[in-house]
Amino acid sequence: MGCGGTTQIGTPADAERAEQDKMIQVNLARINRKLIVMSGKGGVGKSTFSSCMALLLSKKGFKVGLLDIDLHGPSIPQLLNIKGGLDTSEEGKVRPYQVSKSLKVVSVGMLLGDKDAAVIWRGPLKISAIRQFISDIEWGDLDYLVVDSPPGTGDEPLTIVQTIPDAEALIVTTPQEVSVADVRKSVNFCKQVSIKVLGVVENMSGYTCPHCGEEMPIFGRGGAALMAEAMELDLLGSIPIDSRIVKRGDHGELDKLLDTPALEVNNAYNSILNKIIE
Repeated sequence: MGCGGTTQIGTPADAERAEQDKMIQVNLARINRKLIVMSGKGGVGKSTFSSCMALLLSKKGFKVGLLDIDLHGPSIPQLLNIKGGLDTSEEGKVRPYQVSKSLKVVSVGMLLGDKDAAVIWRGPLKISAIRQFISDIEWGDLDYLVVDSPPGTGDEPLTIVQTIPDAEALIVTTPQEVSVADVRKSVNFCKQVSIKVLGVVENMSGYTCPHCGEEMPIFGRGGAALMAEAMELDLLGSIPIDSRIVKRGDHGELDKLLDTPALEVNNAYNSILNKIIE
């Protein structure tokens, strides 16, 4: 109550926030499952994993959205060879970039005129941008929304889990202890914010020499399995190192790599994907 018994009316900012919350709820209601891909540290192949999961899901006939919230290092446009921006063809509507009939993508990298431009944003700007990616963009009906989150437990992943409370986390790590130790923090983050952890994925898990066929554990072996067991999580699978992923990713041709079913790395991805679908 204000002076003289009058009721204080909310500020315009409060009303705008409430309207945005309503739009977020409407858009999320049209998405069946929301998967947030997380990692404790950078350089573990999280964005490549997110892209491959989204591509494989779309190839199986699911309607998929891929949201890149790694605002300071958006690599999804490069991995998927996205040259265009968001679809603003209809007045008053903004739609994601349509990679294929069943795959849509949104990334801050698509909004930058210069791909080498630095995104220098403080927390409030990042929070606002992520909420707008969900509220203002017309995703439509989706079976899956895959969210590529930056490493760590900062503003971006916190905003996503607060905005999408029914998100499910997929945590990517490499076998060595320095990566696994950081993953434990991500797992504890999920527990604190009550987000379900679907499981752990061990990336860069061994390299098979193309000449002698010997497998070499470049980043160690079994670290993710031990951590998953200790923290009572599922190890969804291990993805081997394959130089073709690097080459195809650099040229935006991950979809061509995934169309080669005989590759060991593709068997690993499909095994993980089947567990997620189940």
